[in-house]
Amino acid sequence: MDSRIVEMPVDAWAQVECRPEWISALEAGKVLYFPHLGFQPREEEKHLFTPAIRDPKSRNISLNADGRLAGALGDAQTQTLLAGMVGRFREQALELIHGLLPRYTEALRVAPTSFRPMQVESRAQSWRADDRRLHVDAFPSRPNYGERILRVFANVNPHGQPRVWRVGESFETIAQRFVPRAKPYSAWQAKALQALHVTKSLRSEYDHLMLQLHDGMKRDLDYQRDCEQLTMPFAAGSVWVCFSDQTAHAVMSGQYMMEQTLHLPAARQYDPAASPLGILQKLTGRELV
Repeated sequence: MDSRIVEMPVDAWAQVECRPEWISALEAGKVLYFPHLGFQPREEEKHLFTPAIRDPKSRNISLNADGRLAGALGDAQTQTLLAGMVGRFREQALELIHGLLPRYTEALRVAPTSFRPMQVESRAQSWRADDRRLHVDAFPSRPNYGERILRVFANVNPHGQPRVWRVGESFETIAQRFVPRAKPYSAWQAKALQALHVTKSLRSEYDHLMLQLHDGMKRDLDYQRDCEQLTMPFAAGSVWVCFSDQTAHAVMSGQYMMEQTLHLPAARQYDPAASPLGILQKLTGRELV
């Protein structure tokens, strides 16, 4: 199995270079791993590292683009401190991406930044929502018409525990396996889902196929066990970057993580043909959005 992890010799957020081989690896669905690039909480922020800081009604704590914090408990001082910590990670994550992928900068749409203090192993979820099963990201209610999901992760575990992933085979290999099994796209059904407000916009054939891949992978326990994959422990104090709509991944264990999501039109990649949209259109022989 061609290594799905590319170790990056970078130890400062502002010092990453734009190299063609790194760009190609990322756009091929590989994970860029920065073992020497960590996010450093300040001394006054260390008491924030407790599961009790998360509102039980929310899955994660998030900081919106307007600076509004959601999903956190605590008094005003605690919330201000938490918002400052998460916001500082956002600034560093953006600095990293702008240096590594300068062509993306003008086209990026910044999503909320999250702090995830919960233990992965303690989650009780349905098979479809269980991120401990290998999958590529796709969302039932939010069609995105091929827009990319670029994510920067940081393991900020204060006890030195790794965040353990399984990383699977290439997106093209996955598509070749699961697209022939996919249910046909139904335009009338997509219109009905939109009319009933199940989806926020009309589900395209691309979004339909991505959901079929996501669910097909998670449903198939033989695939989960037998497909080519590797186990990767991302060390405490490290950072990694991937396109989560293209990188087959499963989160097996860990606690305390920072995450920044960025959205990018597929046409604004360095190689649009390498995107899931490009690969699925090539495989099906038709436009999907």
